[in-house]
Amino acid sequence: MQVHADRVSIEGPHGTLLPPTSLTVADGELAFVHGVPGAGVTAFGLALTGRMRPGTGVVTIDGKTDPARLRRLTAVVDAPGVSEPDGALSLRVVAGEELALGGRPAGKEDVARWLSEHDAAGLANVRFENLEPAVRTRLLTALAANRRGVRMLVLDTPDRHTSEVSDWADLARKHAEAGLAVVVLTATTPPGALPATPARIGEQP
Repeated sequence: MQVHADRVSIEGPHGTLLPPTSLTVADGELAFVHGVPGAGVTAFGLALTGRMRPGTGVVTIDGKTDPARLRRLTAVVDAPGVSEPDGALSLRVVAGEELALGGRPAGKEDVARWLSEHDAAGLANVRFENLEPAVRTRLLTALAANRRGVRMLVLDTPDRHTSEVSDWADLARKHAEAGLAVVVLTATTPPGALPATPARIGEQP
């Protein structure tokens, strides 16, 4: 599977939300995207996965424009104001909701089993906002990757939680090595500190 965004832009109510931006990513590949902090970075992730319609440009999957298929095969991880969990909920509740969303068994025993398998059984009743950043990103990414049919993950600004690049870059690489297409959106990490040269919001390759 290959997803290609060709000069995608989005206009917001108060001006340009996302300037023309391009990116190509395929199965087993890891791509980084860098932009200034704000809604534009998230908007690109939503457009890339068929969840927001571009004003100009096009996003294709395997050469075809098919937003419905894009949505089925992709997951956006921890997008502020979109897929970011309510911090007041316990990890147990968040995990249950994510498992159900992904079409997986989500009963009490199912959630307990999943948390145990991911070395998080002792954190089941911890408020989500109190999880360590690395644990938060690891578990949310694993839950997204566990969804039925998902072949691409978009991690939305994991650097907003921690400046430790390795916490999320190594995680993203592991999921790419497992065969998924993985895109990491960044905003506060200097581009030079990323493991690979990123695509830039508003710039063409």
